[in-house]
Amino acid sequence: MDFYITKEEVVKSLNYTLGVVEKRQTLPILSNVLLEVDESSLKLTATDLESEISTTSTISNFKSGGKTTAPARKLSDLCRLLPDLSEIHLFLDGDNLKIESGSGKYSISTLSSDDFPVFEQEEAQSQVNISSQNLKTLISKTSFAMGNQDWRHYLNGLFLLIDDKSITSVATDAHRLALATSSLNEATQEGMNGIVPRKSINEIGKLVGEESENVIIELGQTSIAVKISGTTFISKLIEGKFPDDEQVIPSGDSSQLVINRKTFSECLSRVSVLSSEKYKGVRILTSENSMNVSANNPEKEQGEENISCDYKGEQIDIAFNVNYLQEILSTLDSENIEINFFGSDKSCLITDPNSTDLKYVVMPLLI
Repeated sequence: MDFYITKEEVVKSLNYTLGVVEKRQTLPILSNVLLEVDESSLKLTATDLESEISTTSTISNFKSGGKTTAPARKLSDLCRLLPDLSEIHLFLDGDNLKIESGSGKYSISTLSSDDFPVFEQEEAQSQVNISSQNLKTLISKTSFAMGNQDWRHYLNGLFLLIDDKSITSVATDAHRLALATSSLNEATQEGMNGIVPRKSINEIGKLVGEESENVIIELGQTSIAVKISGTTFISKLIEGKFPDDEQVIPSGDSSQLVINRKTFSECLSRVSVLSSEKYKGVRILTSENSMNVSANNPEKEQGEENISCDYKGEQIDIAFNVNYLQEILSTLDSENIEINFFGSDKSCLITDPNSTDLKYVVMPLLI
């Protein structure tokens, strides 16, 4: 193996792999990245046995092909610290990967590519096409509500539901739920769903940008593949049954409140300074065209504000974890938000008044 590549090409590819590379080093080779070279390209692959990423970059000069594995973080740090626009010469010398650029000469140990784990990808049950921007929005609008190391393992991920014309993402940690729906670039015949692990969703979120380029999602019974401009990310799915969002999202008669999102968020920030450190509770008392927001703590400190709003319905006296409310408010982009109350002891539904694509449910605290 002997080739030349620009610093920018190799650093960009290595950055993609670093999130997947196993940091705990249960197996030494999982800390390595697989390098495969042919006449025109370098393919880098990393895995943690639960997911795999492979990305292809263009080389500037080819001497000979081959493959090996090298420590991902060391290789990335070394290439990143070389001068910008450098051309890097990489070649195998026995069990070492030699790296030369300018007057610098470096040598990194390798492990045989024969020992690198092969990720078994199943045949896709459903394949859909979505814009990178839409996929990024689906993830950013819902992933904050995923469970984190919850004993109910099926909550520690993002539920994706694909039907003929749309894709829906749902996340819940049993205290709140976030749902977002987006259109597909083209209709699909096969409906499919799966729970994508938290770490994998975070990696997919890094891959997709604000650009309008297409992303292909292949969903199977036990795995998902996401393909975008020369990079493929594959992940196992979480086994288990995800909660039915239709049963969690409240419906029926409700009291309706519309308020300026920024005004509400700033009020919550001030009042919650004096909330309990443990429960982070804020109390909301509604009345006609007004909302009272208050908080107190064990030190007998308290704060309250009255803010104007449009309100229709019965008086509601309810409390929420302020962090759950603020995360939703920071995720929404609309000027105003709509909150539907279904009683002082029931979950509320928060939406954008101008869109049906986003829904957020928050469970109340016991007052």
